[in-house]
Amino acid sequence: MKIANFFTELKRRNVYKVAVAYAVVAWLLIQAASILFPTFEAPGWMMKVFVAVVAAGFPIALILAWAFELTPEGLKRTEFAGELPKKSARSHVWIYVVVIAGAISVSLFFLGRYTASPGAGARQTESFEKSIAVLPFENLSDDKTNAYFATGIQDEIMTRLAKIADLKVISRTSTQQYQSKPGNLSQIAKQLGVAHVLEGSVQKVGDQVRVNVQLIRADHDSHLWAETYDRKLTDIFGVESDVAKSIAQALQAKLNGHEEQAFGAKPTSNPEAYDAYLRGLAAEGESIRSVYPIQKAISFYKRAVHLDPNFALAWSKLSGAHSSLYPSFADSTEAAKRALETAQRLQPDSPETLLALAQYQYFELHDYDAARTTFLRVGKVLPGSSEIPAALGQIARRRGNWDKAVAYYNQALVLDPRNVELLTEAADNFDDLRRFDDALKLYDRALDIRPNDLDLLASKAAIYQAQGNLAEAGNCLGGVNALTPSYEAVAQKVEQLIFERKHREAVQLLETRFAQFQFGSELEVGIFQEFLASSRLLAGDFPGAKASAEQARNILEVLCKNQPDNDFPAIFLARAYAILDERDSAYKEAKRVTDLLQNDAVRRPGAEENVALIEASFGDNARAISILARLLQIPYQSSLYATPLTPALLRLDPKWDALRSDPTFQKLCQNEAH
Repeated sequence: MKIANFFTELKRRNVYKVAVAYAVVAWLLIQAASILFPTFEAPGWMMKVFVAVVAAGFPIALILAWAFELTPEGLKRTEFAGELPKKSARSHVWIYVVVIAGAISVSLFFLGRYTASPGAGARQTESFEKSIAVLPFENLSDDKTNAYFATGIQDEIMTRLAKIADLKVISRTSTQQYQSKPGNLSQIAKQLGVAHVLEGSVQKVGDQVRVNVQLIRADHDSHLWAETYDRKLTDIFGVESDVAKSIAQALQAKLNGHEEQAFGAKPTSNPEAYDAYLRGLAAEGESIRSVYPIQKAISFYKRAVHLDPNFALAWSKLSGAHSSLYPSFADSTEAAKRALETAQRLQPDSPETLLALAQYQYFELHDYDAARTTFLRVGKVLPGSSEIPAALGQIARRRGNWDKAVAYYNQALVLDPRNVELLTEAADNFDDLRRFDDALKLYDRALDIRPNDLDLLASKAAIYQAQGNLAEAGNCLGGVNALTPSYEAVAQKVEQLIFERKHREAVQLLETRFAQFQFGSELEVGIFQEFLASSRLLAGDFPGAKASAEQARNILEVLCKNQPDNDFPAIFLARAYAILDERDSAYKEAKRVTDLLQNDAVRRPGAEENVALIEASFGDNARAISILARLLQIPYQSSLYATPLTPALLRLDPKWDALRSDPTFQKLCQNEAH
């Protein structure tokens, strides 16, 4: 067919018309979908699939237009359509379709454009103008141990500012890595996404306190307001409230009646109790993953409430700290409950009490629906808090709503872009999704803020292990030794030695830790005894493995009896039973864990992974392999590793050596698609 005839034939068969009509209608559908999908909270992948389907339909429509023609007698193949009698008037239906679809498309465009609030851009500018970061306060006291006091004053001023709905306030976790009076304010403000910066210094001598503060417009380094306060320690609360009020006035932020009332509240009349409370705040901010700073904070909060039993704020913090320790370190659930009930009796509607309640519901009761409701309630009082969307992200994970979890973490990071703890949580979420490249980017962002942090480096090492890159993992763990004060980092170091088949070195590291390190809890001792038992078993020291497993069992049985709803110690107890060849007990405990986590989309697969390990240890290879094959296909939080199972981990870990002769297992090890 000649080119000229080909184009004539395209025209005769209405291919051009169909192409134009399809393009317009496709545009109309995509416009409608872009409005309706978010309205009904459809996951992000649905829009991608929809666009792909619409695009794929275009060539199909052209092929059908070439092959067929719509006639008064119905749909006919084009070669037969030419034999039909000619009509004196040609149909213009396709023109009407294009015009009507185009009109609707334009209407949708303007609907989306102008139904958005006309003041949205102005409000965004106004929001930026009312944004602030409170940098670390300089400690000018001769006694440098008073640094905690400066940190506490900064934190309390920030807490008061965060209660003003009209302000955007960056959290202390995002600002604490900066110096007290940096020279590059404009750059720091840009990194934090704020227009204003508050600098300050604190000098404490006996019961006398001097606080200097200055509010700075960061982009041109102009001082908007400054003040010096000389007060007694008993009057320090007035300083914190006065500073927050002055900042609100300078930034023209509106305060409602509830916010005004909150500013006037005096948390305690006991200066020693307040001093202990500030020490607790400073301790909580010392580390990202390690539990030891939280344990230290608990001791300070306990002292605060002992000195002032009516100190509701300290009771709330004490409850929250206990709750955060409960899942992984078997902290007393009754301690958290008693502290919460006291806070509720003293100040039932304060944001801090509500936050403690939400944490208790989430960590200890595992009542995720109730926790979500409470977190949403707190979010109305603390609209600028990144802790709320981060918590909602955790709850979304538990329900298996992974896309929503990613969205919540992104929302939290917009509010708090340099919060290392938040960056780590978001990275962990990507870990569980096996989106390792995304996770590494966030860990690197966190390491830019806290260089050489061993917990962060251990997290990176876990990803490299999951990818089979032991050399890079070893580089990340080079600074970890037997006395490193981090559960996660040391556990990852032991894992690295096991993967490298250096079993005796792993045993030596753990024995040194037992000989020289002060463990933070009985649960930690029990878990590390199980680590030692497993390492000794791999090293061929069967009597030593049995002795360590017996010690682990004796500790963990008591903990599981006292806390029957805590799955964490139960996982390690099942493994200790398996090492001791107590088959029935191992299976029973492993099954109990899966029952405990039946409604937890994140951790239940990890419980099944634990079952697979026990199956393999007792020779039930087919059942173990069946579980492993399923786990490779889903996102989850592992009970064995810091990432979900991967083919590389199956290849590296000697725990699975009993399965290596099975062809199905060999295929799992080779399938890098997972």
